Amino acid sequence: MRSDTVTKPGPAMRAAMANAEVGDDVYGEDPTVRALEERVADLFGYSFALFAPTGVMANQIAIRLGVHPGGELVLDADAHIVAHEDAAASWHGGIQTRTTLSPRGLLDPADVARLIRVDNPYTVGTDMVAVEQTHNRGGGSVYPLDQLAAIRDVVHGSGLRLHCDGARIWNAHAATGTPLRAYGELFDTLSVCLSKGLGAPAGSVVLLPADCEADARRMRHRMGGGMRQAGILAAGGLYALDHHIERLTEDHERARELYTRLTDAGLNVIEPETNIVLVELDATGPDAAEVAARCHAEQVLVSAFGPRLIRLVTHLDVDAAGCARAATALIRAAKG
Repeated sequence: MRSDTVTKPGPAMRAAMANAEVGDDVYGEDPTVRALEERVADLFGYSFALFAPTGVMANQIAIRLGVHPGGELVLDADAHIVAHEDAAASWHGGIQTRTTLSPRGLLDPADVARLIRVDNPYTVGTDMVAVEQTHNRGGGSVYPLDQLAAIRDVVHGSGLRLHCDGARIWNAHAATGTPLRAYGELFDTLSVCLSKGLGAPAGSVVLLPADCEADARRMRHRMGGGMRQAGILAAGGLYALDHHIERLTEDHERARELYTRLTDAGLNVIEPETNIVLVELDATGPDAAEVAARCHAEQVLVSAFGPRLIRLVTHLDVDAAGCARAATALIRAAKG
């Protein structure tokens, strides 16, 4: 239960991948990749989508196209782009980040307005603002649609671009019933992941304005993301779109079951909104590394997400019985 990235493709998904029609995607000749890109673009109401091997690359393509070297990106201090992408924005793009701490990782429109800086010869100017839906380190927290719209108004009112790291936006859609197009119309650029809650083995899609296509393809190639017969991977993504979006509510129910079991046992658990459960350990008990090691000894894998923070993530490969066993092991580990 370390992450929803650990899922394995089942027989039907493997069959779809094995039977995929393929071509050379660097030449734009893989029909399955094109079908995936067109499908995702249509779901979110974009005119252009680009398949990328990883979510980090998808985010970085959007950021690099929206922020000039030496420019500034504003986002939450615990955003995946800041915390989990190996400083790629600064390392590869020469991009400065400006962050603020937000409740459960969800930016407040007033804070966004305060953080935006105007470029001049003496000040680094803001080029882009990024949000994360759902927010990983916020415990799978979901931005309300009106909050996103208010952020969009602030950002566009300042003449800037708004990017969404939507790796788990599928979970937000499943939890709230918000149409995917309602999310898509808010953002200038958007990345979505196929290998987390949807259970595909690899791949993300970045959605961009059509006039960015040539630059986006070159950026992907420059980053080493030009794949050849990538339709084998894209077929897994197409299968996931057909079969695994609606079932995300099951993962959310499992997370609620975990929350109930753990809180009933006296643990301090942040109430989950989607499929991520965060457990804050007592200061007097074992730390997160020790708790994770004790769970591992019982063949239950959880993440030490901070010095005294444990993360569990529900997904399609863990059923109710597995969640119950994980809760039992974690309670024993935390209580010694």
